[in-house]
This record gives sequence, C-alpha cells and structure tokens, in this order.
Amino acid sequence: MSTHKQYISAVVRGRRHPTIPEFLARAVRTYGERVALRLPVSREGRLTIQETTYRELWELGGRLATWLSARGVEPGDRVAILAKPSRGWAVAFVAIQRLGAVAMPLDASLQVAEVRRLLTEAEAVVLFCSPDRYEELLPLTQEVPTLREVVALEEAVGALSLWDVLPEEARAPEYTPDPEDLAVLMYTSGTTGDSKGVMLCHRNITANIEAMLKVIQVGPEDRALTIVPWYHIYGLTASLLAPLWVGASVTYTDDYRNLIPIAQKVGVTILIGVPKLYHGLWRRLSDNLQASLLKRVLFKVAPRLLGKLIKKKLLGEQFRFFISGGAPLHPEVAGALRRLGLGVMEGYGLTETAPVLTLSQAFDPPGTVGKPLPGVQIKIDRPDPEGYGEVLARGPNVMLGYYKNPRRTQEAFTEDGWFRTGDVGRLDREGRLFLVGRKKNMIMLESGKKVYPEEVEWELSRIPEVAEVLVYEDTSRGQPMVAAMVYPNWDLLRQQGVTELEQARDFLWEKIKEAQQNLAPFKRLRDKESLTVLAQPFEKSTKQEIKRHLYVNRPVRR
Repeated sequence: MSTHKQYISAVVRGRRHPTIPEFLARAVRTYGERVALRLPVSREGRLTIQETTYRELWELGGRLATWLSARGVEPGDRVAILAKPSRGWAVAFVAIQRLGAVAMPLDASLQVAEVRRLLTEAEAVVLFCSPDRYEELLPLTQEVPTLREVVALEEAVGALSLWDVLPEEARAPEYTPDPEDLAVLMYTSGTTGDSKGVMLCHRNITANIEAMLKVIQVGPEDRALTIVPWYHIYGLTASLLAPLWVGASVTYTDDYRNLIPIAQKVGVTILIGVPKLYHGLWRRLSDNLQASLLKRVLFKVAPRLLGKLIKKKLLGEQFRFFISGGAPLHPEVAGALRRLGLGVMEGYGLTETAPVLTLSQAFDPPGTVGKPLPGVQIKIDRPDPEGYGEVLARGPNVMLGYYKNPRRTQEAFTEDGWFRTGDVGRLDREGRLFLVGRKKNMIMLESGKKVYPEEVEWELSRIPEVAEVLVYEDTSRGQPMVAAMVYPNWDLLRQQGVTELEQARDFLWEKIKEAQQNLAPFKRLRDKESLTVLAQPFEKSTKQEIKRHLYVNRPVRR
C-alpha cells in the first residue's frame, strides 16, 4: 500500500464522512421547503428569478435517477454534464449521485473533438448538455462506444430534453454508496493543455465542505451569489454544495453586466467569485474615488464609513463578505477592499484537493491565503533562505488519483505520501500561507535570482492601455530573460492616435519602463525587444486564465 493510501486509511478509520446523497437527503429533511436555487432569467428585458426548493430539487433528481436506471445506468457508471449551470444541471447532478453513478462535469466551452476524447477515455454512458449543443453532440452516440444517450438540460425543438424523460414518480433502486466510492471525475481545465481526470470520492468532497464550514460561518439565512461555474471543482464544492449543506440558497449568474441588479434582487449576503471580478471591482471603485475629492478624503480618514456607504448602495446592508478563489488575488486589491470594511476570504486549492486547502479570514493581512483548513496539513518542501519552496499538502480531501494514469498519480505524491501542489510559497509564524507563483512558471536568471511572472504581470496590468499580459522566460538571446506578451486596450490606444502594432509597441514600452520601477531591477524587462504586442486577445480558460501553453516556448505572431 502506498504511503498516501496508508495515510488516508488512517483518516478513514478515525472519522466517517457522509456521502453526497446522504448530506443532500439530510438537507432536504431539515430545509425541504426553503429555496435551494435561484437562477436569474431575463425575458423581454425583464429580470425574474427562477426558484427551486430543496424538496423539489431532491424529487426531480429522484425521478431522473429512475429514468437513468431504466436506461441501464448502474452504480459507478460515468455520466457527463456539459453545460453552464442551470436548474437542469443541478437536477442531473443530484440524480447521478442518488443512483451511485459518477458525475463527470465538463467545461461548457469544450469543442466536440475534446468532448469525444474525454467521453471515450472515461467510458461515459450518458451525456447531458445545453440545448444549443444537442445537435452537434448527438452523433457522439455513434462515435463513443459506451455512450447511449445525449439529453438536453432544457427544452429545445428537435432535442430529447431532461424534462421530456422524467417519469411521474421516483422508482430508482435504492443505493447507498460508500464514502470511498468515486463520486466525481473532474477533468482539469486549463492553461497547460495537459488535461487530467481527477478522481474525487465522496469523502474528498464532503470532508472539504465540513472543514470549510468550520472556518466560514454560513447558515440558512444566507444567500450566496456565485459567478463560478459548477463544472469547476471550486464552483461545485464551494458555491453549490457547501451552501446546500447548511440550508442556504445559491444563485448563479454569468451575466457580469447585471451582476449588481441580480445581487440586489436576491438580497445577496455572500458573493463568490474569481480575482478578475474583484480586480475589476476595485478598478471601478478606485476610478470613482479619484473623481471625487470628498471620497478621496473619506478613504484616507474614514475608510470604513465610505465602505459602508458603498456596500449599502451596491449590495445592501445585509451583505457580509466576498469569497475569492481559482487564482491569486492581488494583495493591493484585498487590502483596499478590507480597508473599506468589505471583508474578503481568499481560498487556495486545486482540483486535486476538492479543492480548498487554506482559507483566509475576512480581514487577514493582505497577501496571505490563510491557514490550512481543519484536518489539512501543509508543509514547504526544501525551502530557500527566505522560506519559499513547493507547497505540499495532505488531508482527507486529497484525490484518489488521476483516472487511468498511475504514472502521473505516482509523480503527484512524494515518497512519504504528500501531494505536490506545484505552487511555491512560505508559511509565516502563525501558520498562514503566502504564495508567489507556479513552480513551472518560475524564471531562473543566470544570477540565480528567481522571478515569478505573476508579480510582474500584476504591475504591468495596472497600465490602463494594457488589457491582457503574459510574462514568461525568453531564452532566444542565449540567456534567460524576463519577457512579456501584451494584448493592448485598443480603444484607449486609438483615442491617442495609436492604430498600428509597432506604434503600440513603442507606446507601451514607454509605459512599461515607468510601471516596472515598482519592481526590483532583476524582475524588469530589459528592453523593447523583450516586449511582444498581440493583435488578438489571448485564448483563455473559462476561469479567464490565459492558456500559457499556446504562447510560451513557441513563435508568436505580432
């Protein structure tokens, strides 16, 4: 037995964590008539909210489980969901769990060839999808040997819909999974082009929820609003399942333009998002402050009074705090929001850890992602003189392994059973974790100094004319150097008479020389030759992370 499995075996002997259907059934018994889901619907320019109670969600899931069982779906079978969050998405997930099958959430933006590959590898038997993709995905029943059905999650002309197949009653066989059974097969999305199927058992997910809720005080009166899709483990665990554990309600939207009206309409108490949302929020608040002498004075002498006014106007007095995860939140933004009295709880984790490893308090010092969750252990591997090294983790939330990939599974753990996160950080005296970047992205200069692109990217992203930026190691001149690719804010450049790529490069280089004075000399771009300006935006994952593998170590057309 591997050391990781030995450790988990000891954890399991010490504590039994519930399965996903067990905790959902308990929530239904306790909070049955309360609203579980709120989903904004815009019709003819009018915003309405579709509500689903805990009992309705459970009963619809039971009816769909009955249909799946009749179609031959058995415990352990993989059932895929390819769509943005919706009531149908949640019903499909509940049905899969009640049947003892394995949910396989897929990024809604995946192209057909990638969907085909993943369904074939996982031997999926049913695919639920958004109605607009039904027609292009239906042929997969002939191309994926195990796939029996493609079902649309909403009604659509010519599509077999989830709502068409629901029987009148739930008569699915009763099945009680073991906490160690596979519950979710979550493929890592991302920036590397190396997607892996992460196997998460019921214990992984429910242990993580239990630990999170010991740190975050959430209850039945809370109304969580999330922009994080449920096909990411952060969205699934933290923004869907965790609120349902305690009887709270969940509202999902990807409508950034109407985020504030939606938040006001549902009476949001907790907003769950990614750093891009909060970075954008602070830029707008900062611009607003700069435009008003009174607000600048208030921010300096009475920031919490100003913050109270902002909160009341934008989100309502009932609002409690923000939660950020999925990528690094810049300390300046966290510090500014906290100075206003707007609490930010920043989490850190990976798909492989179901996902949360650490979580900060709402008003922790900027820069930390907090202490490990209860039951989670963190240590730094081979720290340098400043205490930085690779972050290692273990706990009941760490994955079973990578699907059909024992070699990669073995590589992901140390000999004594710790999971290698691939992130670089340090622990302070209080046990709080501070991160600097990904180990694989680090730039090692000839001087031996280390540069983490994330820090440089933040400084350059503050230039108004820079829309997107990627910092990387350039070795084209015979030695490692810091280089950057930039997609400009062309609207701002055109206002200043800049319309051509080379003009933009000259203009941006002057701005970069000024901005990088905030960086140590060894972290700076050396000259204009280290700058590439792109004509098109970067390709990004659904978490809005640049897909680095498409740009680094290969020629880029300016």
